[in-house]
Amino acid sequence: MDRKLNGKVVVITGASSGFGKGVARKLAKMGASLVLAARRYELLEELSQETQDLAGTAIAIPTDVSKVEEVENLFKSAIATFGRIDVWINNAGAAAIGNFSEVPLEDHEKVLSTTLNGTLYGSYFAMREFIENNSGTLINVASMIGRIPAPYYASYAAAKHGVLGLSGSLRQELTERRLDNIHVCTVLPMAMDTPFFEHAANYTGHEAQPIPPLNEAEDVIDAIIDLIFQPKAELAVGKGSGVFSVSDALAPGLTEKLMAANTHKSQIEKAPPAPPHTGNLHHPSPDGSEVHGDFRAGL
Repeated sequence: MDRKLNGKVVVITGASSGFGKGVARKLAKMGASLVLAARRYELLEELSQETQDLAGTAIAIPTDVSKVEEVENLFKSAIATFGRIDVWINNAGAAAIGNFSEVPLEDHEKVLSTTLNGTLYGSYFAMREFIENNSGTLINVASMIGRIPAPYYASYAAAKHGVLGLSGSLRQELTERRLDNIHVCTVLPMAMDTPFFEHAANYTGHEAQPIPPLNEAEDVIDAIIDLIFQPKAELAVGKGSGVFSVSDALAPGLTEKLMAANTHKSQIEKAPPAPPHTGNLHHPSPDGSEVHGDFRAGL
């Protein structure tokens, strides 16, 4: 298979770190034209220059995906610069960890507005462009927590569950309208070593910890890129994802019970104490600016 993307235009939200930054670097080597979006403009500018040095073309558009006018500006900037969009990757997300009733309501609202509404806004503008051109691939990054909920992640689980529902509904519309050249793909990662845990607001009284088993960020990065070349409806990624998917289908109650126990043990019983904080939920943070987080020793 030809793994070149010369001339293909790809929009990536949440591009200042984690999956977004890793995908941008790899797509640049394939010759893609990139539209990089995140709140941290300086990091976007640095990544834009880096990706151009790797053989890609890139522009950096500061974007808070929880604000529809900024997502619309992202869309219009991509069209104005490159004339079209071939792939739109909704990767930006946010989380608040803690007992549901102890997390401030405004934090729950921000998680939903970023993780769910941000995906909805990006999907809306992308799909309008794809339908006009009868071509395009939308990739929405969800989570296995959106399918199998975990305690202390209530608003994040709700948002990612919404992403799954949104993506599924869009695929149904495309099928009924026989728009076979447009694809909607959903990625469901297990816990990955990214700055996600540094960025999440945390009210548990303990340091944020990944739900085991922990996986390499590259697993999701490569999965996202594979979907550009070979689109699939849903793709679960990470150690244990296949087992969890099967067990959830056969014994959902038992699967949720195991997820709950596993999460409580790792996040409450074993995690070191730490004061509460809002992470990067309401304002950009200088922390966690690379692809990986601080948990690689556990891989």
